[in-house]
Amino acid sequence: MTVTVDSSRAPAIKAAAETPSAVIDRVSLVLDAFDGPGRLTLAQIVRRTGLPRSSAHRMLERLVQLRWLRRSGRDYELGMRLVELGSLAVHQDRLHKAAIPMLHELHAATGLVVHLAVLEGSDVVYMEKVGNRLTAAIPTRVGGRQPAHCAAVGKAILAFAGEPDLDVAAAAPLPRRTKYSISTAAQLRAELAKVHSHGVAFDREESVPGFGCVAAPIGDPGEAVAAVSVCGPMGQMKFDQHLVAPVRMAAMGIWRAVEGGPMRVAPTLQQMRPLRGGPISQTAVRTSTLQPA
Repeated sequence: MTVTVDSSRAPAIKAAAETPSAVIDRVSLVLDAFDGPGRLTLAQIVRRTGLPRSSAHRMLERLVQLRWLRRSGRDYELGMRLVELGSLAVHQDRLHKAAIPMLHELHAATGLVVHLAVLEGSDVVYMEKVGNRLTAAIPTRVGGRQPAHCAAVGKAILAFAGEPDLDVAAAAPLPRRTKYSISTAAQLRAELAKVHSHGVAFDREESVPGFGCVAAPIGDPGEAVAAVSVCGPMGQMKFDQHLVAPVRMAAMGIWRAVEGGPMRVAPTLQQMRPLRGGPISQTAVRTSTLQPA
């Protein structure tokens, strides 16, 4: 006996087969639908998740009751409970807790925007951002993502990551953020070889036009669990020891604080006098003889 399937129903059958049955999986699917700016309607959530309309509606209303979502008329958006939980997750993180004092000292020493980031898949996720008036000009946020190959923090981590992490990040095609972004796996591997050799990564307008970054990996020698960077307008960036030294000092200080626990005193950056026309001191502390590429 031959069974025929209406081709117009095939996509619906496939979506139904792929729709998760476990409640927690469905909740995750719904929340992941909000990965982007703006509010969503029920119809948009149904399209993005593939869930039946009635099931999606019941789940949305329950999530509103639990404060995981908010509803305004027919639109839904992420709720305050998720903000609370997200904040707790960050502030309970040992790395974040150890890094905070050093991030503020690095910002005070350089006058630039400071980022703390970790690698997740082919992206970096920002755990903290410290800055002043420049902060709004750089389109990053705590919890936000960026392709790892475009960001200095991403390259700093990837250069000391294992092959599986590198293979994920180098999967073709590599998305470009600007005309200066790395676009091929060969370019990425060549760049990471330089980063691994010098222990520092640069971003020269690769993620944001007009802005550059200097980053250093955080972790044991030869390994990186995170990275710290300073970012600012290209006219204020010095891709040499003026910035490399304080960034590497901060990275080492953060890792020592993580390893030493609460009883250990983390090293601090020495005070630096501002340059004329720029925030970086000519007498920046030189802690390394490595010369950047």
